[in-house]
Amino acid sequence: MSYYDDVHEAAAAIRARVAEVPRIAIVLGSGLGDFADSLDAAVTIRYGDLPHWPASAVIGHSGKLVVGTSRGTTIAALAGRVHLYEGHDAGRVSFAVRVLGLLGVKTLILTNAAGGVNTGFAQGALMVIDDHINLMGHNPLVGANDERFGVRFPDMTEVYSSRLRTIADRAGQAIGLTLPHGIYAALMGPSYETPAEIRYLRTIGADAVGMSTVPEAIVARQMKIDVLGISCITNMAAGVLPQPLDHGEVMATAARVRGQFIALLEGIIGQL
Repeated sequence: MSYYDDVHEAAAAIRARVAEVPRIAIVLGSGLGDFADSLDAAVTIRYGDLPHWPASAVIGHSGKLVVGTSRGTTIAALAGRVHLYEGHDAGRVSFAVRVLGLLGVKTLILTNAAGGVNTGFAQGALMVIDDHINLMGHNPLVGANDERFGVRFPDMTEVYSSRLRTIADRAGQAIGLTLPHGIYAALMGPSYETPAEIRYLRTIGADAVGMSTVPEAIVARQMKIDVLGISCITNMAAGVLPQPLDHGEVMATAARVRGQFIALLEGIIGQL
């Protein structure tokens, strides 16, 4: 079977299990998966129960697809993703987004836990991604192109929809949040960046840094899916504060902003 056939089979398996196919999907990053548990009339499918779906082994990624309703709208929430640093190739990393595209998803919200490069950011801030810098050394479109997914050379002028960014700002204001905007830099990982690398990222215009999201965003745009990106600044990047970085801090900060994060997503969905 081809890669397209694998994606099609996974999409068919989801379609057979849900009463209504979602048009909105959310990928939940490290420590942010609690939103999936807030959905009403939910159908939960473990990644391991879906054909060809890669399973994540990273702490903070529970590994399940939940289809349910929020504010009366049917959505798909992916609690966890896989990463290049786990040893997956770019096709596997972007597999879930390919499936969502074949299901008919038209709006994709990508969330992540990120390090704050911009020293003006506070730990726990929710940053709207305006654009990204791909420093992962990989692009999910490398290799033979299947036109059923999209064109060979998709435009990346506006990866993150200006319309969706405006909606996010309005949703934030409704709950008393002024959301900072910024540029997300994606690196391979899994080691955290060095202070010298963070100074370099700041110089080239990055405001936050992480190890995900960009491959998914590229694939989504190839498939004509509108994308909104939100980074939870769970820690300040290396060299900003006089302390070492630790994944436990990422998880603790994500837990602290859980209420704000869920309220923001619910507000965004309510306006879509």
